[in-house]
Amino acid sequence: MSSTIESPPESAKSVEHLAAATVRLAGDSGDGMQITGTQLTNTSALAGNDVATFPDFPAEIRAPKGTRAGVSGFQVHFASEDIFTPGDHLDALVVMNPAALVTNLPDLKSGGILIVNEDNFEGRDLKLANLEENPLENDSLGDYRVFRVPMTNLTRKAVEMVETEDGKALSQKVADRCKNFFAMGLIYWLYGRDLDPTLRFIREKFGKRPEIVEANERALRSGWNYGETTEAFISSYQVEKATLPAGTYRNVMGNQALAWGLLTASKMSGAELFIGTYPITPASDILHELSKFKEFGVRTFQAEDEIAAVCSAIGAAFGGAMAITSSSGPGIALKGEAMGLGMILELPMIIINVQRGGPSTGLPTKTEQSDLLQVMYGRNGESPLPVIAARSPSDCFEVAQEAWRIATRFMVPVILLSDGYIANGAEPWRIPDVEDLNKIEINHPQATEGEEFQPYVRNERLARPWALPGTPGLEHRLGGLEKQDITGNVSYDPDNHQHMTNVRQQKVDNIAEDIPEQSVVGPESGDLLVVSWGGTFGACTTAVERCQRDGLSVAHAHLRYLNPFPRNLGDLLSRYQRILVPELNMGQLRAILRSTYLVDAEGLNKVQGKPFAVTEIVDKIKALLA
Repeated sequence: MSSTIESPPESAKSVEHLAAATVRLAGDSGDGMQITGTQLTNTSALAGNDVATFPDFPAEIRAPKGTRAGVSGFQVHFASEDIFTPGDHLDALVVMNPAALVTNLPDLKSGGILIVNEDNFEGRDLKLANLEENPLENDSLGDYRVFRVPMTNLTRKAVEMVETEDGKALSQKVADRCKNFFAMGLIYWLYGRDLDPTLRFIREKFGKRPEIVEANERALRSGWNYGETTEAFISSYQVEKATLPAGTYRNVMGNQALAWGLLTASKMSGAELFIGTYPITPASDILHELSKFKEFGVRTFQAEDEIAAVCSAIGAAFGGAMAITSSSGPGIALKGEAMGLGMILELPMIIINVQRGGPSTGLPTKTEQSDLLQVMYGRNGESPLPVIAARSPSDCFEVAQEAWRIATRFMVPVILLSDGYIANGAEPWRIPDVEDLNKIEINHPQATEGEEFQPYVRNERLARPWALPGTPGLEHRLGGLEKQDITGNVSYDPDNHQHMTNVRQQKVDNIAEDIPEQSVVGPESGDLLVVSWGGTFGACTTAVERCQRDGLSVAHAHLRYLNPFPRNLGDLLSRYQRILVPELNMGQLRAILRSTYLVDAEGLNKVQGKPFAVTEIVDKIKALLA
């Protein structure tokens, strides 16, 4: 096996230049589609393209092989211009079996490239996919440019000379696992991608198994060579670098960026980071990522359940740490009582909800944004908490820091919303200069001689002092029973309870004076305003831009702050004749806007476990303005 990495020579075939391309690879959940898609993403980012991705996989670790329920896919949109979505329609689709074909074909545009592993279209494969006929043998694929490639057999031939340490040939099972790299090599040839980053990845990931390294390298190069030498492919495509602001970039996923933002907030505030959490899809990777940074003082605690997780975070907050707990909708339901405890204790902490399809277990690996009403109102009593939402994978980095800033300035738990689409998606992220990061000031009180410490005395923001336990002269008690104003003693006085309820609500309301006013993209008044939040940002942004180019009077306001709303939002909404709120739920933000501002907002709602296509929003905008 060669010890150096060499890319194949440049293609001798004609090259067609494109502004953008959208590619999806799909197969069984054990076919390595997520690895393949991730490598295509990273390679495209290193090539200088703007990138947006959409991983899609079943909830089961090993879903039924060959069935429609077991299909795993990864979609990559790479472009020479700014993009905000993983693309509506596919330019190219690679499928490893019939189930992947029938579940993904509707997204391939007419005339699009369809690459099929024809070796997996035998009788049993068709039966598992509930197909009575072989689509490769009838006229059902006439609208597409179909390339039948015997990937399994070509991969076996590519690796047949590879031997294990004891001199034996690779088993057929191991050889077949390399076919995703064959498919990757073919796509790399088709779109002019560099092999070197993936060759390095193979050596780093499989370095302890030299035979696996060699086999995957051979499969990757064979896929590239197949595209170059076969007469079926007469040309390849090239997407040039995007023009991005100067700086150093890297590809980042949403959960990864969220973890880095939390770590940055910890360092910028001088508070030691503690996360107490319980694994749940799609939030678990936040814990996984933070566990890599013990050298930065990060403490991770995988609790026995959701209740223990949030209670450990409350304890860490009481002790002066930057306390975090993370989950998804089902776990947030279990954390509800303790979230109310954190609210009445008035301790700063961050509660992360990476939303997924519900209700109950629902669609664990699919995206949705239907927990807004839950985090706004899903606690007993009057229990207001601030809520902010990330809009994209890279935005998670900034939102994490903003959540901690609000939590410490107002002494309150903050709920941070993400979703499965953001968490697992990826895009280029411009690494900030350390000098540009904002300090987060934290002041812990000290005892004043001759004065008794009052744990519920308040500053101009109505925030109480964050006293560290063990500080001489600051002895006090906290608990879930109602507090007497100023002293913090237990109180059952009705007037005091009314007063404290009002104060806690007013404190959250005051955050509106500490956050930016809401901005709009487009005319500051007109026929239609599109209001979005969370992961719908990309589709709404692209749809509105498209409609504006068509001369329509439409503007776009994307909300980061959901409780409280920006102080100018009511005035802004009143300037437009109609309000459209696209949401991946049945109308939760729309209901809140209607009740808060008495506006006749209209909804575009979808709960299919998939993000909006840009065309869905464009069609709705045009229908409203017709």
